Amino acid sequence: MMSIICNMSLAILIVIAFSCYNSILAALAPSKQSEASALLYSGWWSPSVTDNTTLPHCAWPGVLCDTSGSVNGIRLAYGYQIGGNFSNMNFSLLSTLILLNLSYNGLAGKIPLQICNLSRLTYLDLSSNSLTGELPPCVQNLTRLQILNIGGNYISGSIPPEIGNLRSLTNLRLDGNQLGGSIPSEIGNLRSLTDLYLGGNRLGGSIPPEIGNLRSLTDLRLDGNQLDGSIPPEIGNLTSLSDLYLGGNQLGGSIPSEIGNLTSLTHLYLQENKLGGSIPPEIGNLTCLTDLNLQGNRLGGFIPSEIWNLASLTYLILQGNQLYGSIPPKIGNLRSLTYLDLQGNQLNGSIPLEIGNLMSLTKLDLQENQLDGSIPPEIVNLRNLSYLNLRGNQLNGSIPPEIGNLTSLTYLLLQENEFDGCIPSQIGNLESLVNLNLRENRIDCAIPSKMGDLRDLQQLDLSSNNLVGEIPVELGNLSSLYYLDLHNNSLSGSIPNNLRAVFPYTAFLGNKDLNQFHETQAPKRRSSIIHHMTVFIPLAVISCIVVGSCFLFRRATKTEQPETTEKNGNFLSIWNYDGRIAYEDIIDATEDFDLKYCIGTGGYGSVYRARLPNGKVVALKKLHRLEAEDPSFDKSFRNEVKHLTEIRHRSIIKLHGFCLHRRCMFLVYEYMENGSLFCALRDDIEAVELDWSKRVNLVQDTAHALSYMHHDCVQPIVHRDISSNNILLNSKMQAFVSDFGTARLLGHDSSSNFIANIAGTYGYIAPELAYTLVVNEKCDVYSFGVVAMETMMGEHPGDIISILLTSSGEDIMLHKILDRRLPFPRENSVARSIVLIVSLALACLSANPKSRPTMKQVSEAFLARKSPLAKPFHEISLAQLRYVNRSRLEGESTEASSGQSEE
Repeated sequence: MMSIICNMSLAILIVIAFSCYNSILAALAPSKQSEASALLYSGWWSPSVTDNTTLPHCAWPGVLCDTSGSVNGIRLAYGYQIGGNFSNMNFSLLSTLILLNLSYNGLAGKIPLQICNLSRLTYLDLSSNSLTGELPPCVQNLTRLQILNIGGNYISGSIPPEIGNLRSLTNLRLDGNQLGGSIPSEIGNLRSLTDLYLGGNRLGGSIPPEIGNLRSLTDLRLDGNQLDGSIPPEIGNLTSLSDLYLGGNQLGGSIPSEIGNLTSLTHLYLQENKLGGSIPPEIGNLTCLTDLNLQGNRLGGFIPSEIWNLASLTYLILQGNQLYGSIPPKIGNLRSLTYLDLQGNQLNGSIPLEIGNLMSLTKLDLQENQLDGSIPPEIVNLRNLSYLNLRGNQLNGSIPPEIGNLTSLTYLLLQENEFDGCIPSQIGNLESLVNLNLRENRIDCAIPSKMGDLRDLQQLDLSSNNLVGEIPVELGNLSSLYYLDLHNNSLSGSIPNNLRAVFPYTAFLGNKDLNQFHETQAPKRRSSIIHHMTVFIPLAVISCIVVGSCFLFRRATKTEQPETTEKNGNFLSIWNYDGRIAYEDIIDATEDFDLKYCIGTGGYGSVYRARLPNGKVVALKKLHRLEAEDPSFDKSFRNEVKHLTEIRHRSIIKLHGFCLHRRCMFLVYEYMENGSLFCALRDDIEAVELDWSKRVNLVQDTAHALSYMHHDCVQPIVHRDISSNNILLNSKMQAFVSDFGTARLLGHDSSSNFIANIAGTYGYIAPELAYTLVVNEKCDVYSFGVVAMETMMGEHPGDIISILLTSSGEDIMLHKILDRRLPFPRENSVARSIVLIVSLALACLSANPKSRPTMKQVSEAFLARKSPLAKPFHEISLAQLRYVNRSRLEGESTEASSGQSEE
């Protein structure tokens, strides 16, 4: 009986215990269920995760739970694309969250106010997304927050003063947004801060002196804003500071001497401001300094001798100031220096011999000063030097042959000095050289044939010297060469055929003894005809009409040649022909412009393919008869002839001749076998033939051509109609810029914009032209950005441009926009090039013209050494590339800028 009672008692206890257990579970279940439902209904995770009933929410990717099973953290992987909108997450059900890291996850929309209820949050990272709206003032409720990172978004408005209540903050990053207003003085309350990043915004006003209260600060970045006023002396209180970035603002006054208190400083960037006075000698106290950049200010006086004692310096940039005096021998103390840029000052005296002690130096730029004397032979010690620019000084003597030992050199720029003697043949040893410029010196020997060994050379300018002898045929072996200028020398003999076929005649003008075309042709007569053609002498036009000639401006004293020679000679020297005969050859070749020879129609005429008597194929661009009688078309025609007879660049279409007559106006070009880039991209077979390497090369060639037009012509030229229709491809799929009918000249002053009617192709026109009609070179930069994106995508990037310009929409992964007709880029070098192209294209597409790079910067970026990819190719997004470029172009020096090009 007793055992029965005991068993019954035990059963009752079990029932009671089980009931209590269920009650406990029932009490706990709603909390767990609420967290799971918040995660589920956010739409952030893919169905492959959420539909797996055997996978608890604590095991979902990026979800962190504590020992009790409560969600205390969400850290999604880099590049994990959140499927739903940011505001879809019900944060009120995640009250135990301590960590929230959603960086690089394609977030869009505004920051939801529910985040402000996460009172336990210590770590909040929403960086590198596409968030908009303002920073909510209720963020002050997150009093436990230690890390707050919202950099790389589109947050606008001002920094709320309530942010000063976050006394636990150690890291505050709001950089790379669109924040305006001033920096609130309350930021001085954040005494625990070690990192403060506010760069790349639109902040104005002065730097608050309260920032001097942040004595734990190690990294302060306010660069790339619109800050004015002076640098507060209180900044000298930040004795723990290692990095100080104030560049790219409008700061004035002088550099405070208190900056010398920052003895832990390793990086000091004050570039591109309006700082005046002299460089304070107290900078010499910064013995840990590795990077010093003061470029683009108004600093004057001598360079303080204390700077030459900073033995840890690796990076010294003082360019673009008003510094004077000599470079002292003590510069040899900076043995760790890798980058020295003193260009654009008023430095005088000679280059000290001790420069040879800087054996780690990779870049030396002393251009545009008043230096004299010779290049010291000790320069031979700089075996790591890749960039040497001494342009625009008063250096003299001969170029030392020892320079041939600097085998790492890629840029050797010695133009606009007073060098004499010979070009040392040892220059032929510089196998890595891509740019050699000796223009406007007094060199009076022959061009050494050893220069034909420079296989990587892309740009060679020896113009305006006293060079004698013949042009070595070995120069024709330089297959990478796209720019050559030998004009204004005393060269003789004939132009080697392998150079004549590639470069325009203007590259060889001004050599009175150089037989530039046919051996039977008098050089004087040739240059005279060129002069007439270029400037459109009205008398010559009248003469052409009177004698019935429709093709050439020629002198009445022209030497007669046998008719058979005239008809069957080399048409590429058409300027030597009798106009009537050359014209008849063209009529015969096209059967009087029969439509069967027509291969396309342009903005003001038709294009014909013609095979001439000598077998050469050319393209003829002929105005229609009614258009030829229209003065506006006549102006466009003359405009195109004018520009193309003056331009000399390998990637710009070559003009062989023209006919200027009221009833017969046409241009004669070299023939492009593969037509336009537009057509190639829209033909599936040709698009596949145009593989990634060819596309990379054609984008780069286009950039080099535009850089030449904008920065290296006697008078800058803006094209005004850059589009894929006006990029032509030869048989090797190499790119050539064409159609200069709407091109205009700019003045040398960057302020020389002009008002004009809108010209160009719809979809490629810079947006500001719709309301300003102000044309400058930045209009071409925008159009180039469209063409570059179109080349990578295989189609016009219309929607993507809209998304970028409105700063809205979900982020887009790079690999998803690439032309799917081509295989995924597997080679690292190709992948890096694609990333660079898209990155630069996005910068070119900025809605603000002032934010776009120049074509010179773009061209130089392509010539610089490419860095390895920081992330796998398939994880890179356009938002990341856009943010990286904004930082690079607005404040930071890059490898592209370290390889500046002088053509």
